[in-house]
Order: sequence, then C-alpha cells, then structure tokens
Amino acid sequence: MPHNLDIGLLRAFVAVVDAGGMTAATGLLNLTQAAVSQQIKRLEETFGEALITRDRRGIGLTAAGERLFGRAKRLLALNDEIWTEMTTPEYEGEVRLGIPSDIITTYLPSFLKSFARHYPRVQIALNSGSSAVLRAKLDAGKVDVVLATEMTCGPEGENLVMDRLVWVGARGGDAARQRPLPVSIGCSDCAFRAPIRETLMKAGIEWRSVSEVTNTTAQVATVAADIAVMAWMASTVPDGLEVIGPEAGLPPLPPFMVNLYLPKNGGDHVVQELARHIREAVRDPRRLAA
Repeated sequence: MPHNLDIGLLRAFVAVVDAGGMTAATGLLNLTQAAVSQQIKRLEETFGEALITRDRRGIGLTAAGERLFGRAKRLLALNDEIWTEMTTPEYEGEVRLGIPSDIITTYLPSFLKSFARHYPRVQIALNSGSSAVLRAKLDAGKVDVVLATEMTCGPEGENLVMDRLVWVGARGGDAARQRPLPVSIGCSDCAFRAPIRETLMKAGIEWRSVSEVTNTTAQVATVAADIAVMAWMASTVPDGLEVIGPEAGLPPLPPFMVNLYLPKNGGDHVVQELARHIREAVRDPRRLAA
C-alpha cells in the first residue's frame, strides 16, 4: 500500500535544519515556534524515528535525519518546480537578447537552458556586437535585454560581475615578447580598445595592430597562431589559449564589468524573467564553470 509524504512537514524539517533551530525557522515558515515544533514531532512520528537532536549548542541530525535531509531538499525542489510550471501562464513569442560575442560561450549556456525549460514557447533571438552598439539598439527598441562588457556601469544598468581584463596568448608562444607588440584588437567601438591603447602608451610599449575585426573567432585564430596577443576577460579566456603572466613584461589591464540593461519601462513579464535567469546564473560562479 503506497504511503504519501506530507510536503509541509518536510518543508518545516528542512527549514529548521537550514536555519539552525526552531526559532530561526519561524520566519521562513511564517509559523509560531510551537507550530514548527509540532510539525517536526508529526514528521518523526510518521517515520517512527527521531530526526533532530537538541542540546545547548543548538540542533543536530540523527542518522535518520541525515538520510532524510538531502532527499527532502530534492523532493521540495521538484515540488516547487512542478508548482511553478503548472501555475505559470504559457507565454509565447520572442525576446531579443544583445550580448557581445566574446562572452557568449561562457555566459549564454549558464542561463539559456533554465530559461528555455521554464518558457519553452518563447524564442530567444540573439543579437551580437559591441556593447556600445547593443545599448544603442536597446534605446531604439531593437533589442529587449542587453549584457554589456564595460569599464563602468551606466546609471540605468545593473552590475552583475566585476572581472579582470588580462593579456592572452598562445600556449607556449612568444608573441608577447615581440616589439612592437602585435595585438589583435577589436573594431573602433570595441570596449577593450581604449584601455589597451592607454595602458600600453603609459607603459611606453610600442605596439602594432594585427587585426581589427568584430569577429572574435578571427581574433582568437590570430592569437592561437602566435602572431598576436589580445586582451580578454579572465572568466572567458578561450580554450587552447593562456593568460600571459607578468614575466612577459606586459602592464596590467584595468578591471571590467558585465552589466545588465533593460528597457526604460522594465520590459514585459518575459523580459523580466529572462533578466532574473541571467542574474541568478551570472552571479553564481559555479554555474559559469559548469
């Protein structure tokens, strides 16, 4: 005969463990301490075993409580996912995302799968280009959400990540030691262009441009061939290339930001949801590394 678990009791159990005590869990559950204690008692009676121990140092888990805790969290997550999917309206249509090509590989997978799972009927149309161009498109209503790489964050933007700008070269290459320094640099409105030029000028290092393109694949190819170096955000260094250390004599580059921009009116529900998925993914380094 099947037995049905009480989700409410499991939620109380997990809240008590996560919060570190009955009193702390009351705020999470919006229940009185007596009600929380009663729910834990009912759960223990359900399984016929003690789950939580109490002493002067706080609460702990019995062996049975340890077995239950991880499984209870997974069940609650599945319960909440089902509830969200079954009660969220089925939105359809398209949301236009602007994202520079140099961060697509690192950032896009971190939120795209989750968003597509929650909104399977919404298509994401990708727009790639420099951050300046993408922000202009947002102002013109041609895109709905923009992720930008910038030295500062505009007043209407939201900073998600602060990252290092680093010199990148071929593994074991010697392009970094050549003078004038061969640099694969972006087009005229590339956000990295001005910091590269100013940093090298202040360091008194002569340099020459090997390529000036918006296509990051072409930039990476010149660096992989060891005919140039380039500046790249540390979290997005392409596979097969390496960060050039100070022993090569190149000056440190300034930090950069990954910023989020939405329409002035905030956008519709789908735009807001895409922005939420981006925030959760980009601010969690574990998901970027996955």
